[in-house]
Amino acid sequence: MRKTIPENGTGWPELEPQLERFAAESIDWRHGRSPLFVFLATESAYEVGKNAFFKFFSENALGGKRAFQGLKRMEDDVLEMALSLFSAPPDAAGNMSTGGSESIFLAVKAARERFRALKPGMRHDLNMVVPHSAHPAFDKAGQAMDIEVRRVPVRADLRADVKAMADRIDERTFLLAGSAPCFPHGLIDPIDELSALAIDSGLWLHVDACVGGYVAPFVRRAGYSLPEFDFALPGVRSISADLHKFGFCPKPASTVFYREREDYERQIFDFDDWPSGRFTTPMLSGTRAGGAVAAAWAVFHHLGAEGYCAIARDLMEMTRRYVDGIEAIEGLQMWAQPDLTLINFGAPDLDIFAVAEGMRTRGWLPGLTQRPRGMHMMMSLVHEEAREAYLGDLRAAVEAARAGRASGAAMKATY
Repeated sequence: MRKTIPENGTGWPELEPQLERFAAESIDWRHGRSPLFVFLATESAYEVGKNAFFKFFSENALGGKRAFQGLKRMEDDVLEMALSLFSAPPDAAGNMSTGGSESIFLAVKAARERFRALKPGMRHDLNMVVPHSAHPAFDKAGQAMDIEVRRVPVRADLRADVKAMADRIDERTFLLAGSAPCFPHGLIDPIDELSALAIDSGLWLHVDACVGGYVAPFVRRAGYSLPEFDFALPGVRSISADLHKFGFCPKPASTVFYREREDYERQIFDFDDWPSGRFTTPMLSGTRAGGAVAAAWAVFHHLGAEGYCAIARDLMEMTRRYVDGIEAIEGLQMWAQPDLTLINFGAPDLDIFAVAEGMRTRGWLPGLTQRPRGMHMMMSLVHEEAREAYLGDLRAAVEAARAGRASGAAMKATY
């Protein structure tokens, strides 16, 4: 029988324990048992973000200009602060979105519209060239807009192969992409080389910094060396970066930025042929959670550059301790040394999926990659408390897999 809405309402005292039971079915992310999905910095930032979100729980960011001007002012503040992080020129513009996939979709749409404006005779059968490690959101955009996505194998070091990408460009290519860093391996692609290629070929370069955008500038400020990836490189025309990842803001919150305001305007949806008049929105979504805007504004101001730098330093040190611990386990090796806080490791002479199964039976949610076969983690500060337990269980899972006491046959690399 299909469930139906209850005939009689239920009060909060009865609902709350039911919700607690639902919550108990989730992985114990607060104690570092999940390798992704949740990002936590400090407890105070978490509380500030949550409180700000609920302060604007009912407001709709769609009505920022007409009804909720304070919300619009906060969004503009967030965008200005973010643009300053990404070396943006004076004419740069952007907006908040609901997530990285929407941000990438919007950038692809804007790039397509620019190409069509420059080459009005080429409106169809277009393509974009991206590394094999690029996020599936590019393919989601491609499917929705009937655009071919040419995924190009990466180099032996798992970074984008710029020469191979150049070989896939033709007259109907309108966009190149690189990651900072890519989700599977945690590596920043050679964006400087992609920038040069974009300029030489007259193409749009989008940098997907959804994972690293809001931590990389502070990692650099904390004294770590990182390659350039933002608008400091002249070929970069757009950047996507998620506030709800390493910006440590409540979901759903991402950003997309453009070097030129004209490009930003290309992503806007503008429609006037309906009874209620003109409908204009820069995003795919119409209604947006006002709480997400307020929370991002509050977290930025709560942490400040000093707070973000301290978090970045702690994250990098913690990630190094994880890498050292993993490499100390016989049979395991890093597939790449992480540029930031994503790690990807495997076992050349062992079924790493059997190791992952062993971790699952010990109460961990394993993150997996299929090419190369490996295990994957997006490191947040919740993982520091769990480090010794994780490494101890990982060592035991490796020993069990080597002894044939665990099988990886049921494990699949899914996100």
